[in-house]
Amino acid sequence: MEINLSSITLRPFRLSDAEDLMSYAGDEQVTRNLRWKTMTTKDEAVTFLKDVCIPHPWRRSICIEDRSIGFISVFPWSGDDSHKADIGYAIAPKYWGQGITTEAIKTAVPQVFKDFPHLLRLQAFAYSENKASQRVLEKAGFQREGLLRKYGYIKGEIIDLVVYSFLSTD
Repeated sequence: MEINLSSITLRPFRLSDAEDLMSYAGDEQVTRNLRWKTMTTKDEAVTFLKDVCIPHPWRRSICIEDRSIGFISVFPWSGDDSHKADIGYAIAPKYWGQGITTEAIKTAVPQVFKDFPHLLRLQAFAYSENKASQRVLEKAGFQREGLLRKYGYIKGEIIDLVVYSFLSTD
């Protein structure tokens, strides 16, 4: 299935995305790289959309033909650290390796800096074993800054993370 990368859009989530959300949030291949637990029912997806996705300060659905195939989330810091934000993302496995996530991030980054004009730094953390996610970030223009050993706690395990950044001046 060849995807026209120019057809990829980002939009806020809607409750009607519940079934589409299940295509990736219900897949352990995806959620093993996220803090979320794997969703098992449409009701869980609806609750997650209503309580987490829709009210989130900057969470966008990655869409093809207005169907949600993944997400990008930005988590702004506050107080003295309000100059930076973290970015995270995932897409359904059937879309892996096609440049979709890279294109979505390239679309999101300028919008994030526009929506948060005080932001100077957007940073991403990739599992050290997740080479595909690291390639996505590099292709999207993020700079690798280094390995953070025993830095993250995900699903009961302390893991190494690779940190990347994109500055407003990049």
